[in-house]
Amino acid sequence: MSRFLNPPLLICAALTLISVASAAAETLSLPQFFSDHMVLQREGAAAIWGTAAPNTKVTVSFKGNTGSIQSDAAGSWRTAVMTGPADAQGADLTVEAGEEKITLEDVLVGEVWLASGQSNMVFSVGRVEAYADEIASADFPEIRFFLASMVTAVEPQTDIEGEWSLCSPETVPDYSAVAYFFAKKLNQDLGIPIGVIKSAWGGKPVETFTSREALKTVPGTKAMVDVLLEADAAYDPEQAQNFYAKRLTDWEAQIAKYKATDSKERGRAPKKPAEPKRPLDTEGKPGVLFDSMINPFVGYTMRGAIWYQGEANAKAGAVPYDVTLPLMINDWRARWDDDFSFYFVQLANFKEVATEPGNSDPWPLLQDRMRLVLGTTPKTGMATINDVGDASDIHPKNKHDPGQRLARWALAKDYGKNNLYSGPLYRTSKMRDGAMKVMFDQAGSGLQVRGKGSLKHFEIAGEDRVWHWADAEIEGTDTVIVSCEEVPAPAAVRYAWAANPEGANLVNSEDLPTSVFRTDDWDDVISQEAIETAAAAEERKVLQARIKELAAQRQTLDRQGDEFKKVAAEHAKLMEEWRATAPKK
Repeated sequence: MSRFLNPPLLICAALTLISVASAAAETLSLPQFFSDHMVLQREGAAAIWGTAAPNTKVTVSFKGNTGSIQSDAAGSWRTAVMTGPADAQGADLTVEAGEEKITLEDVLVGEVWLASGQSNMVFSVGRVEAYADEIASADFPEIRFFLASMVTAVEPQTDIEGEWSLCSPETVPDYSAVAYFFAKKLNQDLGIPIGVIKSAWGGKPVETFTSREALKTVPGTKAMVDVLLEADAAYDPEQAQNFYAKRLTDWEAQIAKYKATDSKERGRAPKKPAEPKRPLDTEGKPGVLFDSMINPFVGYTMRGAIWYQGEANAKAGAVPYDVTLPLMINDWRARWDDDFSFYFVQLANFKEVATEPGNSDPWPLLQDRMRLVLGTTPKTGMATINDVGDASDIHPKNKHDPGQRLARWALAKDYGKNNLYSGPLYRTSKMRDGAMKVMFDQAGSGLQVRGKGSLKHFEIAGEDRVWHWADAEIEGTDTVIVSCEEVPAPAAVRYAWAANPEGANLVNSEDLPTSVFRTDDWDDVISQEAIETAAAAEERKVLQARIKELAAQRQTLDRQGDEFKKVAAEHAKLMEEWRATAPKK
C-alpha cells in the first residue's frame, strides 16, 4: 500500500501551507482489510469505505471503473466500484480525496467468504502432523486469507487488525484448516481466486457473535443481555483491581510454597488469577465479539459465510440452537443488507460411545436443531460430520472432510454445479404394517450401508416412549423401513441420537453420512435433572460474581465503619447461600 500527495498545481513554500498539507495527508484512511493482496467479490459493485477530511469528494478507481462519494461532516464515506469478472492478475486499486491518494496493490477479483465460529474454525492447518505434505505443496497464490486478530470491544468497531496473505507453505500453517480446505476445493473446481476473511475465537457461544440489539428480541437471549448489562453497571474497576492485587499476592505466596515443595509431593500448581475485565469487554459475553470481530466487516461484499460453532451451546437449559443460530444469521444478513449464503458444520461425534437407546445427552439435540435450521432459514446448508470425530477430543483433526463438505453446498447452490451436496437428510415418515417407513432427501443414486453388515443406530419407540434398538433395511433408493418386535405399534424413530453414535452407517451413493434426526417432539431428549443442574449452575455464576464484588469492596473500607459492616454482612449471607447450593458429590 502506498500513500502520497498529488503534485500541487502551484508551488507554495509557505510553512503554514506545508503544515496543513502534512496534516491533510493523514486524514484519508481505510480499514485494514482494505489493503494489498485483498480479494474483491466478482461481477458486481464491491463496497469500499473509510474516512477522509469532512465534506471531501472521495474517488475509488479499479481497472478503469470508478466510484465517487462525498464524505460526511464527520469524515466518513462509503462507495462502491464495479469489479468485473474473476481475474487472477493483480491490479491496483486507488482511493483519492483532495490531494491525498492511497494505492492498494495486487488486488484480485474472485469469490469472497467470511469464516467464523469457535475453536474448530480457529483450528489451524499447522496443528495436524498428517498435513505436512499438504503444507509443503500449498503454493496457491490465488487463495488468500485475511486473519483477523482476536480482540474485544465495548462498542461496535469499524476496523480490526490483520492483513491479507497469499497461500503458500509459509502462510498456510496459520490458516483455519476447515476454511482452507473449503477455499482450496472452490479454487480447484472454479479456477478463480478465492478470498477468505477468518474472524473466529475458540470456546465462545453463538450469542457473543450476535448483536445485543438482535439478542434483545428473543426472551431467552434478552435475559442474557440483561444479566450482562447489570453486571457491567455494577462493575467497579478500582475495586476489581484491588481485589485482583490481593489475589495475585496470595497466588505469589502459594506458588513460592509450591516451588519449595518436593516435586513428588507438589500436585497441581496453583492457577494464576486472571486480570479483571469489564463485563462488556469480556470475550464470550453476549454481543461482545460481534462488536469487535464481526461489525468491522459489515458491508464487505462477499458471496457468503461458513460457520463452525456450537460446542459452547451444547448444554442443558441453553436457548435452543434452532432459535439462536437463525437469529445470528438474520442479524448479519440485515446488517449486510444481503441474504448471502450461510453454510455451517454440524457438530462431530464426541464423548463416550453410546451403547443404549434413549440417550438424553444435549449434544445430539443441538446437532438435530442444526438440521432444523435448514428448513426454517433460506440459503443455508449443513455439512454432516458424525463420522470424523474423536471420542476423547472435541477438536477432530480431520478438517479436510468438513471443509470439502461445506464446499459441496457452495458449488451446488452458488455456482450451479450439479453435484450431490449433502449426506441424507430426513424428509418424512409414516407407519406401515407395524413398522416405520422413513424417507430421505439427498440419497443420490441410492441409500447404502457403509461397510459390511446391517444398518445400525436406528431406535424406535411406541406411545410409551420407551426406546429400543431397531432393525432397519433400505427399500428402493430413498427409504428405510424401521421395526422392532418389541414395538408392534411404533410412534417415533431416531437415528444416530447420541453424542458418539459409533456404528451409524447409513450413507448416500457418494458415501456422505446421514444426519442425526428424530421424528418425534417428545421432551425426553434432556433429563429434567440436567436442566435443573444447568439452571443452578447459572445462578451460582451470578452469585459468585456478586460475592467477588463484595469481597473487593470490603478490601477498600474501614473495618470499623458502618459501611464495612453492611458489606461484610451481605457477603456472609451470600457465602451461606453459596455453600448451601453447592452441587452434591
